[in-house]
Parts: sequence; C-alpha cells; structure tokens
Amino acid sequence: MSQDTVEQRDNTEAAPSRSLLRRMVRYGFLAVALGFGAYAVAKQWDAVVAGFARLSPAALAGSLAAVVAALLGAMLTWRTLLADLGSPLPLRPAAKVFFVGQLGKYIPGAVWPMLAQMEMGRDLGVPRSRSAAAFFLMMPIQLATGLLVSLVTLGWDQYGWLLLLIPLLLVLLEPKVINGLIGYALRRLKREPLERPLTRRGMLTALGWALAGWLSYGVHLYFVAPQGGVLFAVGAFALSWCLGIMTFVVPAGAGVREIAMVAVLAPQLDRGAAIAVALSSRIVIVVGDLICAGLAGIAARRDSV
Repeated sequence: MSQDTVEQRDNTEAAPSRSLLRRMVRYGFLAVALGFGAYAVAKQWDAVVAGFARLSPAALAGSLAAVVAALLGAMLTWRTLLADLGSPLPLRPAAKVFFVGQLGKYIPGAVWPMLAQMEMGRDLGVPRSRSAAAFFLMMPIQLATGLLVSLVTLGWDQYGWLLLLIPLLLVLLEPKVINGLIGYALRRLKREPLERPLTRRGMLTALGWALAGWLSYGVHLYFVAPQGGVLFAVGAFALSWCLGIMTFVVPAGAGVREIAMVAVLAPQLDRGAAIAVALSSRIVIVVGDLICAGLAGIAARRDSV
C-alpha cells in the first residue's frame, strides 16, 4: 500500500472526528452565549418586570417586530459587504451565519461573533480573511450612519460635537482607504490578500441597509417610549448604540448603552422611567436576537446547510 493511500485513509478516518469536534465547539459556543444572555436578563429582573408592566401587548409586539426588521437590516449590510468582497451567499445560509454568530456578542470580548462567523462561513466556502474583513467593516459603517442619524434627529445645538467624528468615519468608509488598510493587515498577518477589493457601489448599498436598520431600531424604541416622537426615538437609540459599540470589552455594549439612553431620554422621562425603558429595550433586543438565530437556523437546516 502506497504512502499516499495510507495518508488518504487516515484523513478519511479523521474527518468524522473533526466534524464531531466542530459540532461540539458550536454547541458549546451557543450554550455560553445563551448563558451570558440569560444572566444579563436575570441581573436586572425586577426593573425589567416594572418596565414591561408599562407596555401594552400591542406595543410590545410592535417593538419586537421592529427589532427583527432592524436585525434583518444589519444582516443585509453584512451580506452586501461579503458579496462585494467576492463571497455572495444565498439569503438563508447568510442569515444563519450572521444571526447565530451574533449571539457571541453576549460573551465578554469582541472577537466571538467574528470567530463564529469565520467558522460557519468556512463551511460555505467563504475564506476566513473575507469573513473577518466583512465583520470589521460593519463597525465603521454602523458608527458613521448611527452618528449621522443622531445628528439629524436630535438637533445640531445639543449634539453638534458629533460633527467632529463624522469626517474621520467618512474617510474610513472610502473604499480605497479600506482596501489599503485590509491589505496592510493581511500582509502583517502573513495572509493571502483579498481577491476582490471593496467597491464604492457595495459600500453605498451597505450604508443604505444600515440606515434602514437605524430607522427600525428607532421605531422599536418609540413603541417602548413614545413621549418624544419617532424622530427623537430614532436619534436616542442610534446615539446610545454607537456609544455602546465603542466599548469593545463590554458584552454587546451592556450597561453603557443603557446609561447613554437614560441620559438622552432625560428631557422626556424621569430617571426611573428612563431606566425601565432602557432595560425593556435591551430585553426586547435579546429576544429578537434569539428569534432571528432560531428561525435562521431552522430555515437553513431545511435547505441542508
């Protein structure tokens, strides 16, 4: 028996073991992510109950539907970037990779969603470097659009300081700049360069989906706290979320987003009511994440993904 035949047989025998190990790692990832999510809810349970007691079933359902729409906008932003970089994915497999991977944001540390998306994307033929690039591009896109939405909806007089950040983010969103930064990072990591650079059309499409996501998130907050109107809710949520994104070490911006939201809601609500609104918003988003991940996983399984 030749050496090549022996090696091929060994690889064939090892394949089921590797598949089992990957499956165990994924289930372990889901268990840890869900555990941290449950802990975030239980830690503030009394305040969460008080917040939900203020909501009608119709308002709660509307808020949850708007969150699902916002999460869909985020997924389409990511999918657009991945396709523009050279890995177009069908809708259902893309939803599974994105939504299940996003559960990792509830685990302390900023890398878990990226690692999960890289692992699941690899099974669909997406190079790890491409998954990582799409993941990291999401942050400046969300920040730029979120800060712009905050500035337009909350007013220039109080939040004009946001103008100082937007030019920097716009530079970072220029495809030539982005492609240069990605290429430099891959060279430093001794990885192969991206086969296809990001295009301006792809970036503009991703920005459009991101803006749609912010509008949906604003509608979600409006159902929870309608006192300031829809535009105020859009800006309040966008600004608090952006501040949460900037805190990389905190799971999903936990705590930071709520503090910022309480401060932004201060002109419309007293402190106790604002805290209840912020926590209610957090729980609705957690439930939305779980619904999207569950539905995407079931849909993809039906397609044998």
